[in-house]
Amino acid sequence: MKRNTIHKLCIAGLMAVCLSLPMSCAKFDQEPQGEWKDGDQNNISGSIEAKIFTMYAKIRGFNITSGNVALAIHSFRSEDAEKGSTASDGAEHGRMYDNFQYTSTNSIISGYYSSHYELIHLSNTAIKEINEIEESKRTESDKVNFAEAHFFRAFAYFNLVRAFGEVPLIDFAINNQDEANIPKSSVEDIYKLIDKDLTIAEEGLPRTWPAAYVGRLTWGAARSLHAKTYLMRSDFQSAYTASIEVIQSGLYNLNTPFEQIFRESGENSSESIFEIQCTANETYKASNEVGSQFAEVQGVRGPGEWNLGWGWNTPTQELADAFEAGDPRKNETLLYFVKSESQLGTIQPNTPYNERPIANGDVANKYYNKKAYTNPELRKKFAKNGFWFNIRIIRYADVVLMAAEAANEIGNAGEALTYLEMIRARARGSNSNVLPRITTAAQSELREAIHHERRVELAMEFDRFYDLVRWGEASAVLGSLGYQPKHRYLPLPNSQVTASNGVLKQNPDYN
Repeated sequence: MKRNTIHKLCIAGLMAVCLSLPMSCAKFDQEPQGEWKDGDQNNISGSIEAKIFTMYAKIRGFNITSGNVALAIHSFRSEDAEKGSTASDGAEHGRMYDNFQYTSTNSIISGYYSSHYELIHLSNTAIKEINEIEESKRTESDKVNFAEAHFFRAFAYFNLVRAFGEVPLIDFAINNQDEANIPKSSVEDIYKLIDKDLTIAEEGLPRTWPAAYVGRLTWGAARSLHAKTYLMRSDFQSAYTASIEVIQSGLYNLNTPFEQIFRESGENSSESIFEIQCTANETYKASNEVGSQFAEVQGVRGPGEWNLGWGWNTPTQELADAFEAGDPRKNETLLYFVKSESQLGTIQPNTPYNERPIANGDVANKYYNKKAYTNPELRKKFAKNGFWFNIRIIRYADVVLMAAEAANEIGNAGEALTYLEMIRARARGSNSNVLPRITTAAQSELREAIHHERRVELAMEFDRFYDLVRWGEASAVLGSLGYQPKHRYLPLPNSQVTASNGVLKQNPDYN
């Protein structure tokens, strides 16, 4: 398995910091926003770098990127994914995120909210400690840690502002609950902090790291995230500038074939910009202490050898139908299965392992997410749950498509077509009979083509719902599922509103 991950860099006490992450939603439900409780196992004194390593570990946690918490908020709410599994398994989450029957007492939103504020608290503490060091005495490590802390704070607030809209803006280190109990700030002010944080990250993060530090944050990760934040605000000129800078840096390319990107052999590929590192070893064969539950939550829910996971976050038929005829990405996104051995001959084998999974007969979904499909040899070596599977957060293809979209919106159709063709050319490979070149220069037609390309290239990743929202298409696309304009934002966790004693006001329409 991967020997050179950020987690392998933690030695002695630092290893304990990185590996001591809670995975339970119940614990987070009890924590006030942004506060670090006395006695919490993550409240570790020591070096600033130890706190930074803790942040790397925390972002791969169940509530931020790897579990049903993150997947429900980022993925289920689109038309291309659904809870999956059986009808009774997590039925309340299906109603909440598949059908927009929002409730402020839902445990998933509580875990998501609290965990992001924990990350913010860690960032604020590290920033404060570095600011207290005389500038002339700051080491190169301090400067990089400073940039990393600002990136993580921006990342957390970007997730929060997209999910909830107005939230409390806590940009200072806190010591007790009273200091954290503040009113919500405007969306505009939250984005101002995000812009400031990412500018600092861009200035302080290196372009590349030595191989031993694979997965550590870079300038490209910060600049690419900045582009995503601009697109969310429809600031197309700024998004264009940021994405073009990443493209022109020459740090990334699309040389990795699409069918390899989401296999273990494709981890940290030439288009990896922000990828969360997970691993396994003989000691941690089936442990989320050095890995995550990302693959397990989405694994086939089947009998015996096919009991790979929960079977959540599954592709819909609508997504399957969205791919153009012959698009090779369809078979790299959808994992095909049957519900009995007698049906094995009715489905094509799933490349590259030629497996035909058998799922339980009562699962409601038609497909599983192949972008979380694990190598059977590694399942035999370690465990079936796939805790070693890396989580791809930002790919170069995303940046190229951001550049295409932004270029088209600012009136540069020629450049937009160039970037769009880069993505389609990589997808078609040597088969010139599929995915014909897009040639239209009409802005509205090209816009539609770029939107389609984002859907199929980035399917089952993290942004489809938010793309629909920012394009103004959510009501038209999701209305039949129960979506209304108010569902752009989730209700704030009721536990947080109650604990604030009137300071924190519930989002409109959820009182």
